[in-house]
Amino acid sequence: MKCFRFIPQRPRSFLRVRLGMAFYSTLRHWLWWRWRKRFASRHSILPCKEAADDFPHVAASHRTPLRRNLSPEDTALQEGKIVNLQLATSRLNGVVVEPGKVFSFWRLIGNPTSGKGYQQGMVLLNGRPSSAVGGGLCALSNLVYWLTLHTPLTVVERYRHSYDVFPDSNRTQPFGSGATCLYNYRDLMIHNSTSQPYLLSVWTDHHYLYGQWRTGQPIVHHYEVYQKEHWITAEIGNAYVRHNTIWRHHYVDEDGKRHTLPDEFVAENHALMMYEPLLEESNQT
Repeated sequence: MKCFRFIPQRPRSFLRVRLGMAFYSTLRHWLWWRWRKRFASRHSILPCKEAADDFPHVAASHRTPLRRNLSPEDTALQEGKIVNLQLATSRLNGVVVEPGKVFSFWRLIGNPTSGKGYQQGMVLLNGRPSSAVGGGLCALSNLVYWLTLHTPLTVVERYRHSYDVFPDSNRTQPFGSGATCLYNYRDLMIHNSTSQPYLLSVWTDHHYLYGQWRTGQPIVHHYEVYQKEHWITAEIGNAYVRHNTIWRHHYVDEDGKRHTLPDEFVAENHALMMYEPLLEESNQT
């Protein structure tokens, strides 16, 4: 078990927050411009028919519910989140990431502003539900990250969630297997270090957000993502912090046989719990 100490941060002034956001946003735009030839772009988007023909093999597939059982006051924010996801998926669906190219979540989606049709959706502010234009897009970055962990693609930039909001009673994926996003300096970037292109397919219906990574070659790499270590620590001010490590099994199909490769470390997570640890235990019994 690794040692980790949660240190409460002092509230930063409004001016300091704004200056910091402006600095890192400018730095991100410079990065996108400086290395623009290395990024996958919307110019490589394929129509659905061509995508199905050229990329018939599904390397990874997953879906997540669009709605949660939250309070009635949050219904409008959930519907706004769905509109936001529909707009964002239209920017990502059909993007091809060629060998050597980098997928950038925010570079492809752009700034989610009201002028583009984005609505007020739910976001977490210091671990508490709040609202913001474009809120809810973390559901999409979570999905793309989870899909990527089941492919040979390499995650080169990902930010973990700082807060653990919901107990594990309905969790279908390991804690800490998502990726938070904040335009534009908390990005999700994925490098295609393989020899074949990958196509991202994302869409919604009335109930779910769907995603797939597709390729033109038969799938030989298979992955199982799991939680290897998990512990909870009591911190200053009656706070509890949840920790874990994420790993994955890796199998390769060759010559009609399945070969097991050494397990791969994926990520280490630390998140401030927004509920009592005993609540989690009672929901699991």
